[in-house]
Amino acid sequence: MAFQQNNAKITAYPLLPLQGAMLFPQMALNFDVGRAFSLAALEAAMEADRQILLVTQKKEGQPESTKDAFYPVGTLGTILQIMNLPGDVIRILVEGSKRVPLDTVYEDRGGLWAGVKEDGRAPIPVTTELIATHTAAKHNLADYIHTSEQMTPEALDGLLSMEDPEGFADAVASSVLPKLEDRMDILCEMNVQRRLELLSAKLLRDMELADIEKSIQLKIKKAMEKNQKDYYLREQLHAVQTELGEGDGSEAVALRERMEKTNLNEEARDKCLKEIERLSKMSPGTPEITMSLNYIEWILDLPWDKTTEDNLDLESARKVLSEDHYGLEKVKERIIEYLAVLQVKKDLKGPILCFVGPPGVGKTSIVRAIAKAVGRKFVQMSLGGVRDEAEIRGHRRTYLGAIPGRIISGLRQAGVQNPVFLFDEIDKMGSDSRGDPASALLEVLDAEQNNAFRDHYMEIPFDLSKVMFITTANSTDTIPAPLFDRMEIIEVPSYTEEEKLQIASRHLFSKQLAAHGLSEDSLSISKDQMRAVIEGYTREAGVRTLERTLAKLVRKSVVEMLDTAASHLDLDEERIHHYLGAVRYTREMPEKEPRVGIVNGLAYTEVGGETLEVECTTMPGKGKLQLTGKLGDVMKESAEAAFSWVRAHSAYLGLDPDFYSKLDVHIHLPEGAIKKDGPSAGVTLITCLSSALTGIPVRQDVAMTGEITLRGRVFPIGGLKEKTLAAYRAGIRVLIIPKENVKDLEEIPAYVLSQFRVVPAETIEEVLKEALIRLPEPYQAPDSAT
Repeated sequence: MAFQQNNAKITAYPLLPLQGAMLFPQMALNFDVGRAFSLAALEAAMEADRQILLVTQKKEGQPESTKDAFYPVGTLGTILQIMNLPGDVIRILVEGSKRVPLDTVYEDRGGLWAGVKEDGRAPIPVTTELIATHTAAKHNLADYIHTSEQMTPEALDGLLSMEDPEGFADAVASSVLPKLEDRMDILCEMNVQRRLELLSAKLLRDMELADIEKSIQLKIKKAMEKNQKDYYLREQLHAVQTELGEGDGSEAVALRERMEKTNLNEEARDKCLKEIERLSKMSPGTPEITMSLNYIEWILDLPWDKTTEDNLDLESARKVLSEDHYGLEKVKERIIEYLAVLQVKKDLKGPILCFVGPPGVGKTSIVRAIAKAVGRKFVQMSLGGVRDEAEIRGHRRTYLGAIPGRIISGLRQAGVQNPVFLFDEIDKMGSDSRGDPASALLEVLDAEQNNAFRDHYMEIPFDLSKVMFITTANSTDTIPAPLFDRMEIIEVPSYTEEEKLQIASRHLFSKQLAAHGLSEDSLSISKDQMRAVIEGYTREAGVRTLERTLAKLVRKSVVEMLDTAASHLDLDEERIHHYLGAVRYTREMPEKEPRVGIVNGLAYTEVGGETLEVECTTMPGKGKLQLTGKLGDVMKESAEAAFSWVRAHSAYLGLDPDFYSKLDVHIHLPEGAIKKDGPSAGVTLITCLSSALTGIPVRQDVAMTGEITLRGRVFPIGGLKEKTLAAYRAGIRVLIIPKENVKDLEEIPAYVLSQFRVVPAETIEEVLKEALIRLPEPYQAPDSAT
């Protein structure tokens, strides 16, 4: 089929897509056809002049009817033979006649068609350059076949005898180039001169790769021959030593002497001796020698009787603990108690402590200080994200590449039997099909049974009772109960602003000066300005953000000192504002009007105390209670209990007893991406519901916390100090807490409590009396008289 387009003659041919194959001109290709569009193209070709265009797809699968789905050049061929096969498959033989660049591709009559511009090219002129390029390509082919040995001499002679440059390039590419992409590059090049140059480049590339491959094989062969020779000589040496009664070898003798000098327990000694005897009888060169040798060395490298002498001077220990850490009195007190008792009872077992507190309060760093104060080595293992039990207990020796767990590895690294061993982030362990590391820690952290800890790799008991195990966690909620029960919990509370001021002034500021190469005299900041930085640019439980903020101040100061050639700078209010920008946080809460259905609650999270705003609204409905804000199960139950209390006390609240049948209630806690749970929002939820249903506004300078019962009792809660500090930072004036928590106020600094009027509450009625601007009028049933 032919037609005119832009004064050029366009001929349409049936297009048969090929997958992973291609055809050069003047060559034949035998292949099977089974796809519907291919069969349609074949039928169209047979109905015409048996001419068909073979084009290779760029990707396998169903091709799109676009030009981009195919390589840009195909081969026009003539169908020589057709054979029907079982399963609606046809096998055909096609002989290529010429290259054809694709112009268009389209669908017609159930198959694909290609529009091709007639090139009308003149015969290729034979130039001196073409002849030289043809000759060079022949030389490259001969060198390549000599290197790769890919072709018989007869086949090579046949190719070298070809005088037609175009036919030569196609024949060599078809028989020598293994990659489809390389053959397609040759097919798509329409210029014969460039086609021969491209062919030579690909032959030279493959020849270089073949040389490299041959060199590698030669090296491997030589190495194998050397290994066989070494093995033969070792076997001869082993036989001679056996005849002379010297079969143990010097290595086994050295290991046995080392074992005798090591104070192993009885089981470890027997195990080590058997392994050394087994090692001495192994044939040299066997892989098991390395495994056996590693195992023996692990046994002998462990600190079976090596310990460090504890520093029992209490004053010295107090000084070391206070050098880099301000506050943390409970932690320091517990360590001093341990050292004091250790003076009385020398064989005291190491304590197993767990420091629980928000991030950035110094849990990990105080453990380092403890090791320094006691005079022991320090070993740290981070448990965050650990899911494999083998991390704790090691792999069994039956596995290839097995090693001991990180406890035994840590003790080998420390070189002593009584280090301070830190398990960091114990609350962030997981479990999967590889086991539960928390269960593996049960034996480790049990003082009654860790004197015979068995690692899966070592398979011998090792005494861990002298180790001082300390763990850290942000929350105890995710620690399994059996593991939690084995540890002595010491809470590390959030820092108050005053404590942060002392930490920054004594430690953090000088630390940043030293880190940035400044002397103590080159930069100064007053306590008032330090307090302004703490209150205006940080809001956190710990001091990490504060440390980063001070580092920024120091960096900016260094830049200014270099720009102005100043030797000293004073960080005054103006300079701090210039360096850090506008104040981010204000401690004083803006004065707000009382609002309906909005109550300030208090929460204790992994990062410290937070204020929690609870919202409630009503709408016409049928008594549905909707809870949003990513609430946990316990908080949802608290909300249901609060709603039940409101319904049961509807008369007290001035509500129609049937109010719930006419209204839907929606309670929402903002910041919906953060999960919230716990029972301490009970009083907040009841106050919010009561305000929304009665229309009485809630005072916005009031914050509250407390668990509630269906009878309206207010139960105690945890984390009161953190919650109080959060209220302090938010500028709250009235703090409602459970009456049973009054005893916990002793832990809160006096200057923090001086900001509040603390209201202890035993019942929800006392809470409502303080939080609502007025109490509701009791409900009176309408007069039923007609």
